[in-house]
Amino acid sequence: MPFNTEDTKVYRQDVETKGHTMSTDERRQLLERYLPDPSQLKPPKRPANTSPRKRSGRRSRVRPFLRQKLHLFVYLTIQFVFGVYIRIRQIASALRQKFIAVRHYHHRTPAYIQKDLRNLSRLPEHLSVIIKLDTSADDGLETLLDEVAELSAWSASAGIPLLSVYEKSGVLKQYMSAVHEIVEQKLVLYFGAQPATPTLRVYAPNLPSVSPIPLINIPTKMAQVPNGASHHQSSGIHLNLLLLSESDGRDTLIDLTRTLTEMAQAHKLRPTDITVDLIDAEITATTSIPSSTSVTNTKLLEMNGRTKGDLNAHDALPAEPDLLIVFAPYIKLDGYPPWQIRLTEIFCVGDSGGDVSGRQRTRVEYQGFLRALWKYAGAEFRFGR
Repeated sequence: MPFNTEDTKVYRQDVETKGHTMSTDERRQLLERYLPDPSQLKPPKRPANTSPRKRSGRRSRVRPFLRQKLHLFVYLTIQFVFGVYIRIRQIASALRQKFIAVRHYHHRTPAYIQKDLRNLSRLPEHLSVIIKLDTSADDGLETLLDEVAELSAWSASAGIPLLSVYEKSGVLKQYMSAVHEIVEQKLVLYFGAQPATPTLRVYAPNLPSVSPIPLINIPTKMAQVPNGASHHQSSGIHLNLLLLSESDGRDTLIDLTRTLTEMAQAHKLRPTDITVDLIDAEITATTSIPSSTSVTNTKLLEMNGRTKGDLNAHDALPAEPDLLIVFAPYIKLDGYPPWQIRLTEIFCVGDSGGDVSGRQRTRVEYQGFLRALWKYAGAEFRFGR
């Protein structure tokens, strides 16, 4: 109900005087005449047996519960399907590995390894492998050294002149003499005592090499052993073992960039002299055999029936690996020097070497090495085409 004229006038006067005209009780009495009687107010009528608040609350609780159970069911279904698929894949890989291991076993005899590879159209001249140190095991270092020795013996038996082993931490570089000794013992176990045992040289970037014989007498390319020849006739074989680590990858690029920048700032090198060929030559030197290993002995050339020109044309080992074997459940380069594998064929053993236990470390086994060479021989090289 609106104010009448007299009450409106009184109220406005009180407002103009800022509340000095009327007291608090007078204002209350003035307003109470226009307020409804509380006793006449009635609550709104609602239909019987209805409670909208309860029905809305029940709906807000039931729908999230059903949605949560639906998401849980979908998640468990996907997890179950992929779990069964992965387990079947691991079992199939294990059976395939066991079959190859039984049918093709080297028996520590080079002739058997050559027999497994005799029908291949090509073999890599530079083979590289990525292996991992098991830090959780007490005998992790001993296992790693034994794997390097086995890989060296298999490579020498297959006729691969250069084997590079990448281990991320670089622990192998700290024990180069021990690596050389253990690999030599393994070669004697495979090939027999001297002079049948292949010659061996172990080296790493920016470190002195370990070799029991003068470098001038070491051939740069391994002599091919006939398939039917006895392992006692393989005294002309030589194996180069290169040890790589994470410091030879990213750190090498950083050091090269810093060196070229400092030389350019000191006016020792012009910016136009920094070309792709220069960078390629500096970086590929990480995985290449030093020039001191080239054959300069005339008697050795004459003994092989070749000239020095033929040796340089055909016996130069590639700096970049032809084949890279990753002994891991999946392809993980783990800091491997990236510049050196631009045209490299990469083979991953996968599935923890067929181990159904699901361990993350793949064992180095002969069947994985053999499968990689089979795949490499049947690969089609398109070089980006």
